[in-house]
Amino acid sequence: MVRRSPTLARQAALEVVDGIRSGSLAGDDGLLPSEAALSVRLGVSRATLREALSQLEQGGLIVRRHGIGTFVSPGEPLLESGLEELESIETLAKRIGVEIHMGDCDIQERTASAAEAELLKVPEGTAVFAVRRVMLSEDRPVAFLVDIVPADVVDPDELRHSFHGSVLDLLLNRGGPALTQSHTEITAEAADDELARSLRLREGDPLLRLRAQLYTTDGRIVDYSLSHFVPGHFRFHVVRRVGQRSPLAAEFRAASGERQVSGEPQVSGERPASGEPQASGERQGVLAP
Repeated sequence: MVRRSPTLARQAALEVVDGIRSGSLAGDDGLLPSEAALSVRLGVSRATLREALSQLEQGGLIVRRHGIGTFVSPGEPLLESGLEELESIETLAKRIGVEIHMGDCDIQERTASAAEAELLKVPEGTAVFAVRRVMLSEDRPVAFLVDIVPADVVDPDELRHSFHGSVLDLLLNRGGPALTQSHTEITAEAADDELARSLRLREGDPLLRLRAQLYTTDGRIVDYSLSHFVPGHFRFHVVRRVGQRSPLAAEFRAASGERQVSGEPQVSGERPASGEPQASGERQGVLAP
C-alpha cells in the first residue's frame, strides 16, 4: 500500500492558501485551477493534492462542487451550536442570521425495517413516514437529514403543507406530543455514494453524523433521525461543569475532618442536574433535524 506523507499534503494546502490570499490562484469567480493543473503547479501527486484540498474543505476555506470545480469559500457564517439544548438547524440559523432552507425532499409512507423498529421501540412492520431531504445554505448543500416517524405521530397533510425541513419544529409548533429529550450519538463518517451526490462532495469525504431518538414526556420515541453535516459549515461544542467532588477536594475534606452536610448530593450514584451533558457519548439536548 502506498502511504502519502501528511506533511507533504499539509505543505500543498498551505501553498494553495498562499495562492488564494495573493490572488494568483483563483479567478474572479473564485474558481481554482483543475486538479491536474494544480498538481503540476505544486509539484505533487493527484492523491496528495486531493488530501490537501480535503483539509482545506474541512476548514471551510474552499468548496468542491461535484462536476463543476473547486471554489474559494465565499465565507458564509459558521453554524455553531452548543449541544446542551435541543433545537433544529433552521432555528439555529435564524437565531444567528444565516439563511437555511430545504432543498430536495422525499417523503415515503412504508413499514419500518427491523433495525428502525428496534430504534423506535415499535413492532417490526409498523407504518412509518421516512423523510429524506437536503438542507441548503444559499445554493450550497450543508446537511442531509433522514427522519423515521411512526405514522400515528404525523399526518400526511402536515408533511405536505406544514413541513419546512424540521420534524422537531413541526411537532413543537403544533403543540404535541409533549417532548422532553433527545438521546444522540455523535460520530464521524465517510460519505458514501448517495451522500456524496446529495451534498456535492467526493465519495469518502468526512462528514459529521448525529444519530438521535426523540422522546416524549411519557417515554415514547416519536422520531429516529440520522443527520449528516458538512464540516466547515457546522461547529458543535459542549459546556461541561467541573464535578462538585474532585478527588483533591475529597482528600482535603477527609484530612480536615469535614463531614458531609445533611442533604448535600452524594458522590456515589450522583446524577448530573437536568440539562447537563451526560458522561457517556449520549447527549440529552443537541441539534435536531
